[in-house]
Amino acid sequence: MGKSIVEARRFVGLDVHAETIAVAVAEKDGEVRSLGTIPNRLPSIRKLLGKLGQPGSWRACYEAGPTGYALYWQLTALGVECMVVAPTLVPMKAGDRVKTDRRDAERLARSFRAGELTPVWVPDAAHEALRDLVRAREAAKRDQLRARHRLSKFLLRHGRRPSQKMKAWTQRHLDWIRREVKFEQFAQQATLEDYLAEVDHLGQRIARLEKAIDEALEGAPATMKAVVSALQALRGIAKMSAVTIVAEVGRLSRFPKARQLMGYSGAVSSEDSSGDRTRRGGITKTGNAHLRRVLVEAAWCQRYSPGLTRTLRERQNGLPAAVVEIAAKARHRLSARYRRLMARGKPPQQVVTAIARELLGFVWAIGVEVERTAAA
Repeated sequence: MGKSIVEARRFVGLDVHAETIAVAVAEKDGEVRSLGTIPNRLPSIRKLLGKLGQPGSWRACYEAGPTGYALYWQLTALGVECMVVAPTLVPMKAGDRVKTDRRDAERLARSFRAGELTPVWVPDAAHEALRDLVRAREAAKRDQLRARHRLSKFLLRHGRRPSQKMKAWTQRHLDWIRREVKFEQFAQQATLEDYLAEVDHLGQRIARLEKAIDEALEGAPATMKAVVSALQALRGIAKMSAVTIVAEVGRLSRFPKARQLMGYSGAVSSEDSSGDRTRRGGITKTGNAHLRRVLVEAAWCQRYSPGLTRTLRERQNGLPAAVVEIAAKARHRLSARYRRLMARGKPPQQVVTAIARELLGFVWAIGVEVERTAAA
């Protein structure tokens, strides 16, 4: 797409905000200078092309952020090669404490020319649409958890507990609250009804979003649907987890090796080495937090024996034999590794994080298998 870094004559850094874009240009063999600030509007971007010359003679970059990929699509539609870069990996000078939009744009242009920037994956329209929907459900689940906490703590403060043991937030539990929990004070009764209504509302909201995800998946590309089905062969990864993985990662085969996908998730260990000393710390977390959350949740399921449950057997019905075989290897290996690490006295959270990282390798193997088969 477009010219390579060596062939381009100009490298443009864009510091993008909701209303403005600070622009700086680095000549191939010359200076780095600021071109000022333009409005973040398509007509202003078109005018910028007139200042910088033909689209094939320059390349642009900007940091990933809250403005999304709208500018990327606008520039590529105009024929400009654009790169969206990881903001946490942009080189910074030690001791530099002055930060302005102009300096940020100049730093991007200079680093872009030097080839020191790390691009992020830009999803296509289908992946971005599905990801927005999946993240809306994730936000609704967080809201539901907060609403349930408010209601449960309200009942706890007033000593309202069920006379029989029952699992929280089941239909039986909610029926008990509606039928038996009453307050003499009007204000407290109104509070209870409001908290309960919010819990009901969020349950309905999640149900609507999950139905929308099912409908969106029906209209998704065939390869995407095949990968979502195949990932459910793994223990701990049901439909919503599989959809989240595909929406956040895109094509799994774009990673040449599983270790690169692990790095993308931020689940790899940090390192501080000097000379003969090597010290590894906690995970970097410089990756996709949504992907990491799903994998950690799935990793907790690996603490059980590696037997094939009825639910898992049903999810594997009709899947390719190669996928089922990979899933079987994952069950036995991860279960054994969990027990081995726990026997060594490792903290449970560290064990689960290590299992999540290794589980991601099996996710990559299944994704690559399905995508290559679909492309054949």
